[in-house]
Amino acid sequence: MELPLKLNREFYKQPLLDLARKLPGKLLVKSTGSELLAGKIVEVEAYDGATDESAHSFNGKTPRTEVMFKEGGYLYVYLSYGVHYCCNIVTGNKDEGTAILIRALEPVIGIDQMAINRFGKDQISVKEKLNLTSGPGKLCKSMGIVKGDNGTDLVKGEIYLTESFETNQPGIVQTTRIGISKAKELPWRFYIKDNPYVSRK
Repeated sequence: MELPLKLNREFYKQPLLDLARKLPGKLLVKSTGSELLAGKIVEVEAYDGATDESAHSFNGKTPRTEVMFKEGGYLYVYLSYGVHYCCNIVTGNKDEGTAILIRALEPVIGIDQMAINRFGKDQISVKEKLNLTSGPGKLCKSMGIVKGDNGTDLVKGEIYLTESFETNQPGIVQTTRIGISKAKELPWRFYIKDNPYVSRK
């Protein structure tokens, strides 16, 4: 299957919330050797270290958050609660400390391998498929995204984003973020309306 056009550096340097609205519908791709995995982004959350207490970059640059202060177009991967990895798209200009968490994907290419990565089997039910990548930890496990992928250049690396297969921008719901304790009132979560792979309506 031929993939749509890969996104360039300028795409990632857009203002945080503008980019967050445009990410749903784009493809997250991991291409290693002969293996190709891809999922349509259906849900994201934006984080701004300048004003947002929930952003890892809020307290400034540390060894953990250094990637967040690069220019847009890098992957920030962290371990959540010591259990699962989450991946974020670094945005904006250098030293801004802004990023967008990929919360959920709709699996598109390499679904059998994703199922092996996540469930240890390639034959899964419809219910298991809907649960395959419907959360930030689930999608990283399914896509094989780990701590070693932290800092990947999304313009030049094996993990990258492409344009959507669809020509029309999907209907987007904007609402508050979930699973956080600070700045919960900010309406910085964006998801594709009525998509069954969204982590939570």
